[in-house]
Amino acid sequence: MTDRNRTVLVGVDGSEGASDAVRWAAQLAAGRDFDLELVHCLQITGLAYGGGLAGGAVLFEGMQQDGERIAGEARELALSVDSSLEVRTEVLTDSAQALLIDRSKKARMVVLGRTGIGGFTGMLVGATTAAVVSHAGCPVAVVRGRHGDGPVPQDGPVVVGVDGSPNSEAAIAAAFEEASFRKAPLVAVHAWADVVYDSAEGTARLMPQWETLQPTEERLLAQRLAGWQEKYPDVEVRRKLVRDRPRHVLLAESDRAQLLVVGSRGRGGFAGMLLGSTSQAMVHHSACPVLVVREPKR
Repeated sequence: MTDRNRTVLVGVDGSEGASDAVRWAAQLAAGRDFDLELVHCLQITGLAYGGGLAGGAVLFEGMQQDGERIAGEARELALSVDSSLEVRTEVLTDSAQALLIDRSKKARMVVLGRTGIGGFTGMLVGATTAAVVSHAGCPVAVVRGRHGDGPVPQDGPVVVGVDGSPNSEAAIAAAFEEASFRKAPLVAVHAWADVVYDSAEGTARLMPQWETLQPTEERLLAQRLAGWQEKYPDVEVRRKLVRDRPRHVLLAESDRAQLLVVGSRGRGGFAGMLLGSTSQAMVHHSACPVLVVREPKR
């Protein structure tokens, strides 16, 4: 993450989820001397402004004013976290998904709430959030409160999923950086086999005994962490090696974490896959904020 610029980009729409995202991003930006860019996109689909629709100009002006209000309130919220923050706001007519994805190519991080003001009741994650997580050119944080509701948790460890894939390596780097900044312990979770062990149709019976594989998996986890532990000696690392589906373990760990870090796609993903099933599960169901990290482009 050190080669990115110093802008944290936040999509705002006046929803409670967006407000949580602004607070979280402001705390991160203030602590690391980053700039904050708050963007609100007007929902003008179907509005024929200038196209002969009676009252179109009035409607557009009203939406513009409302957008300016939303952006202004988001700015005030960010400055209430730290008045010295450098905060920029914009109100645009672009598609929120397209705009955030495009600007993510030059951002340090994109921060979003779990659902926007247009989300349906019971919706796990909004359409804009899902699209940006899948296509962004930088890490994306989806700010979720405990069990998707209430204030963002501020205590507990940083948890990272480790599987040996390139995306996992990028996630480890980001997780150490976050843990060091937050002065939090780091829990490194390696779930070595994504199979169902109690299923009659499962493949576990065809695999070697756990006892014979455990030393190899322990070495893999230790090797993946070794260099980063040297770089961040201040971070207390707790290793967790389990024989279970990664999503089960990571979701359980999210109950106690302040941040969950995952790669966008693990070693089991298909070529061209934008977001792996484990990462999707975390974005939809985690009990704490999730940071999805991609392998840097070479």
